Amino acid sequence: MRHHCPMYDRQAPEQMDSEGASARPVYSIGAVSRMTGVAVATIRNWEERYGGVVPGRSAGGQRLYSRNEVDRLQLIRGLIDTGSGAAEAHRIAAIGADDPQRPGRDGTPRRHLVILLAERDPYAAELAEYFLRTEGYEVTLVFDVSEARRRVDEAPPDLIVIEWLVGGGMGGPLCREVRAKTSRPILVISSLAVGEAAIEAGADAFLLKPLDPLLFVSSVKDLLGESAYLRGPERRP
Repeated sequence: MRHHCPMYDRQAPEQMDSEGASARPVYSIGAVSRMTGVAVATIRNWEERYGGVVPGRSAGGQRLYSRNEVDRLQLIRGLIDTGSGAAEAHRIAAIGADDPQRPGRDGTPRRHLVILLAERDPYAAELAEYFLRTEGYEVTLVFDVSEARRRVDEAPPDLIVIEWLVGGGMGGPLCREVRAKTSRPILVISSLAVGEAAIEAGADAFLLKPLDPLLFVSSVKDLLGESAYLRGPERRP
């Protein structure tokens, strides 16, 4: 049973940045490929050939995908897996049709998952840790960049969450160091609109603070491959 927490009462379905643009999770093409089971080359080919899912671009030219675009790619993949041609799958996705045979959970028991949370704000860290533990994850909480490095070196967690300003603004360098050491997913969070910089630094996704708890948890599940709609029958936990 979920304990009551005031932040679960938030009603805003989307976060907005200072310019009024949607601040849904920002995913790299590599993260999208892992989440959907579609090869990077195929995602690029679909973009060029059908134009149905066209991501934004960072200043450095990297593709940046929203949660809605991940949904659409997963729908396309599900349609193709159940017999539709690529062109037909893109046509259906374009008009928002739903797939009654969309893959769901495979019933495989969840393995023990560990999340490393590198935060600078004890209060924000306590809330984020609460959200994750409520969903059954083990959370290792650190407030120091050197401690975060040590934890990754000793036993890479299943997911690393990095606050961009941790250690006096060392989130970017930490992200680059972690990415050089492991392929485990990285989620950057910040009250600053640094989504593009985070992706450039090697993050798989970015979320703007203050965190919406449901969006935060769903993004974590996306990156870990645990979202029901992101797990096809052949995908492992």
